Amino acid sequence: MPRTRTSEPAHDSADTPAPSSKPQRRIQSIEVGVRVLQALVEQRRALPLKELAALADMPPAKAHPYLVSFMNVGLVQQNPATSLYGLGPMALQMGLAALQQLDALSEASDEAVRLCTEADLSVAIAVWGHLGPTVVRLDEPRYPMHVNMRVGTVMSVFNTITGRVFAAYLPEKMVRSVLEDEHRRVVGGASVAFDAPEVQQMLADIRASGMGRGLSQPQPGINTLSAPVFDADGKVVLVLTVFGPQGVFAAGIDGKEGQLLRMHAEAVSRRLGFDPGAKIKQ
Repeated sequence: MPRTRTSEPAHDSADTPAPSSKPQRRIQSIEVGVRVLQALVEQRRALPLKELAALADMPPAKAHPYLVSFMNVGLVQQNPATSLYGLGPMALQMGLAALQQLDALSEASDEAVRLCTEADLSVAIAVWGHLGPTVVRLDEPRYPMHVNMRVGTVMSVFNTITGRVFAAYLPEKMVRSVLEDEHRRVVGGASVAFDAPEVQQMLADIRASGMGRGLSQPQPGINTLSAPVFDADGKVVLVLTVFGPQGVFAAGIDGKEGQLLRMHAEAVSRRLGFDPGAKIKQ
């Protein structure tokens, strides 16, 4: 729940620009120069001037002064042995500072709202809590739907699609610990379900498709799709889940809703610094 401010700090009007609907002034040369940095970011390797200029869509003679300026402030560095240009220490510091300011739930919440509207389905965000997958946000579509889920609900590891997606990407030791605790609380005794061949195949299928799917489960009449969100280290930080009535939601991984879910989950991962080409950590 957002906090209510009882008072606002006083501001000097001379220090605070007044809101304006007019277009703000831009410095075109900075926008042009950033194309050089963007090329280095996208290629993820040091480049010669000619290739870098081509990727930035400008002649080498135009790219070089930008590189000199970026080197002066540490955004770019040049290898004296190869003359190749790469990102400099200031670029690294800026990247790390940006990552530290990111909040996974805040980034995912905006995407969840859009996904709910575009798919016209319920959308849940779950994180891995000390008892297992825990719902921290729930967005509802236009039509009412009765499901046994609310913010704060702790979901089963293997009996929910959200839990299965977490299990597919989290470290095995972490999953086993919560799974065994869940089994003791619900059934009693130790659980060996994690080692069952069919369970291992289920987790492998989720990793292969990048998504979990449930038809009329965990609740009869409700279909579900769940997708992971990764951080800059390639670790799963939360799971986005869409669910709806079986009669209107086929839950096809390659269907419209599946593509929307994948697109929004990947958008959150990118904003958290995840490289789609990087190895996912477990």
